[in-house]
Amino acid sequence: MRRITLISTGGTIEKTYDERTGELDNRSSIVHEMLGLIRLEDTAVHAVPLLNKDSLDITDADRAQIIDAVRAAIDEGSAGVVILHGTDTLCDTGELLYEDLSGLSPVPVILTGAMRPFEMKRSDALQNLTEALFAVDALDPGVYVVAHGRALKFPGPIKDRDAGTFVMPA
Repeated sequence: MRRITLISTGGTIEKTYDERTGELDNRSSIVHEMLGLIRLEDTAVHAVPLLNKDSLDITDADRAQIIDAVRAAIDEGSAGVVILHGTDTLCDTGELLYEDLSGLSPVPVILTGAMRPFEMKRSDALQNLTEALFAVDALDPGVYVVAHGRALKFPGPIKDRDAGTFVMPA
C-alpha cells in the first residue's frame, strides 16, 4: 500500500462560509471531507493539519514549518507529499521547497490549491486534489504545482491571475 502525506495549510481550497459574518474563512481543515469523496485504491493518506491560514498571511516561520513537515514526511517513507496551499503565495513556498531540497527531492512534492473554495459551486478544489494525489505516482521526484490538468515543475511556475491558473513564464 502506498502512503501519501497530505499537509494542509489552509488557503482558498479549505475556506468555509461563516453564516454569522457572511465571510469565507479558514476555520478548520476540511481535507477529510474532500478525501471522503475520492476513491483511492491501495493508498493510505496521512493528513497533517499544519496551518489554517490564507496564504497571504503565511509568514517565513510558517514556511519553515511546511519545509520541516515535508522533510519529516520524506524521512517517514511517504511515497509523495501533497500540500494544500493558498494560491496567492503557493509559488513562493514551492520555490523555497525547491531550494531547501536542492532540487533533489527523493519523492514528488506537490503543491495544489483552488481558485474557488471546495464548498462553492464550480470549485476546482476536488479536481486539483485528485490530480495532485494521482501525480504522486505519475511524476518523477521533484517539487511541482499541480492544478487544472497541468503539472509544472519548480523552479519557475507563477500564478496567472488573469487566466486563473498556474503557468510557466514565457
